Amino acid sequence: MFDGRFRKPIEKAVRPIGNLLRRTKLTPDHLTVAGVLIAMAAAVIIGRGHLIGGFVLVVLAALPDLLDGALAKASNTASQRGAFFDSVMDRITDGLLLGGVAWYLASHNGAHAAMLPFSVMAVSSVISYERAKAESLGLQAKGGLMERAERIILLCAGLLFSSILVPILWVMLAATTITAVQRFFKVWKAAAVAPVVEAKRDLKRSRRQSRRSARSDRIAQVRIRRRPMP
Repeated sequence: MFDGRFRKPIEKAVRPIGNLLRRTKLTPDHLTVAGVLIAMAAAVIIGRGHLIGGFVLVVLAALPDLLDGALAKASNTASQRGAFFDSVMDRITDGLLLGGVAWYLASHNGAHAAMLPFSVMAVSSVISYERAKAESLGLQAKGGLMERAERIILLCAGLLFSSILVPILWVMLAATTITAVQRFFKVWKAAAVAPVVEAKRDLKRSRRQSRRSARSDRIAQVRIRRRPMP
């Protein structure tokens, strides 16, 4: 939801920072790795029960993730490899943070409470898989009620106000489940018409090739007619 509505304004706002970072020797991968390292520290701090400190580190971990794209565009180094690396590191970061929360809840609320963040992580992985699989099939599965930005925001709220951490995790679980269902039906509907759309594209492509072939034949015939006799 936030990704679709606010991505362009945010990218425009951080563009000057990307231009400044371009003058350094940093690369987008450096920022991505820095974000993962900060997330590791956040997971440890959260697991030890220092939720406010964990909140600060989660916010700091989000900054490199926000700026690596701006740096990639400013330095003209955006690539499929970088996008793949960034996506994988995002999943690792999510696992670290929710693992830290699970450790904290197991220590303070009992082992059963630790299953809640693990459930959120499991359903979140389904959301990520749906998007990846859809894109591999030439379809799109973006959007939904609870994407990664919303999960991070809610997690920060739960860390800042520890008394509502568990209720917030329940909200995250419900919203991520709804998002998984939303994406499933979005891809399901798109896949139903995909063969028809692809057939139309093939037909148009075939017609264009036929016209080009006919045009080439006419040009060749004209050249033959204009060729001087020996």
